[in-house]
Amino acid sequence: MIYLICYDIVDDGRRRKIADLLDRSGLRVQQSVFECVLDEKEYEILFQRMMKLINKKEDQVRFYPISEPCRKKMTILGTQPKIAVDASVFIF
Repeated sequence: MIYLICYDIVDDGRRRKIADLLDRSGLRVQQSVFECVLDEKEYEILFQRMMKLINKKEDQVRFYPISEPCRKKMTILGTQPKIAVDASVFIF
C-alpha cells in the first residue's frame, strides 16, 4: 500500500528525526510530505517509531492510504520527483 505521510512538527530536532526516518522509508514529494510504499509490518514499525519521536501535545503526523485505483487518477501540477514511488525503490 502507498501512504501519503505529512507532518507538522514544532521542534527542529524532532522534525529532523522524523524527516530522516521518512527519507529512509519513502520519497519526499514536498517539504513535509512523503509517499511511502509499506506493507502491514513496515507500516506498524514506522508508526511505532513515529510515536516514540513526536510530542503528542505539540506535533501531528498523518498517514493517508492511497489505493492503486486512486493513485492512477492522481494529477500532479508542476515539478515532479525524478523517480517514481514503487515497492522496488525502498529498503526499510
